[in-house]
Amino acid sequence: MFGSRSNGKHAVRPAAVESLIGSRMSIHGDLEFAGGLHVDGSICGSVVASGRDGTLTLTENGRIEGRVEVACAIINGQIVGDLSASERVELAANARVDGDVHYRVLLVAEGAQVNGRLMRIDEQRALPGLEHVPHAESAEA
Repeated sequence: MFGSRSNGKHAVRPAAVESLIGSRMSIHGDLEFAGGLHVDGSICGSVVASGRDGTLTLTENGRIEGRVEVACAIINGQIVGDLSASERVELAANARVDGDVHYRVLLVAEGAQVNGRLMRIDEQRALPGLEHVPHAESAEA
């Protein structure tokens, strides 16, 4: 479920992990990163990837309270806030999202929960400014 995939048009290859938030680490404030970010700890603030290869991996024990904007998101922990991914969102069995999810490609494992709206991003609106996508297709979670 969590590897390189092709959605028919684009081969999506997650960025290599360049930054790690350990399980005993807590960040209070906004975070901007490039490449791959692996989160085992907690972040209270926005998490934004600069660039088209920004991949967030949130593990089972990870938690983010704030807006998330990335190219690819692999979620197995909890997000309290909106999640926007210009390419792909993968929700594993322990994923919990309390907010809206904007995505181009969505994979959902049995057990994942979304308490918000699921909105597909059309091709013209992939980047930037995903939090203001007025023409997204909507589906109820």
